[in-house]
Amino acid sequence: MPPIELGPARPIGAIDVRIARQAAGARPRADAPETPTATVEMSDALEPGQPPVNAERTAEIRKAVESGKYPLTPAKIADAMIAAGILLRSGK
Repeated sequence: MPPIELGPARPIGAIDVRIARQAAGARPRADAPETPTATVEMSDALEPGQPPVNAERTAEIRKAVESGKYPLTPAKIADAMIAAGILLRSGK
C-alpha cells in the first residue's frame, strides 16, 4: 500500500497569516496584496427590546419571599424546571 501524503499543514479556520504576523510585530511584505476589511451592519429587526417584566409583581413576590409568606415548594419548583427543559428541547 502506498504511503498517504497529507501535504503542508495549514491553520484551521479563516486566519490570514499576514494579520497574525502584523500582530506579532513582523513587517508585512511589500508584494503582499491589501486585505479587505469586512463590516457588519446590525439590524433593528433582531433587537429584542425590553423584557416583559412586571416590576410591581416582582417587588411583591420578593417581599413575600423575604418575609417567609411566599409558599416555596421544592417539588413544584423542580417539576417546573424539568418541564421547562423538556419544552426547550422539543421546540414547542
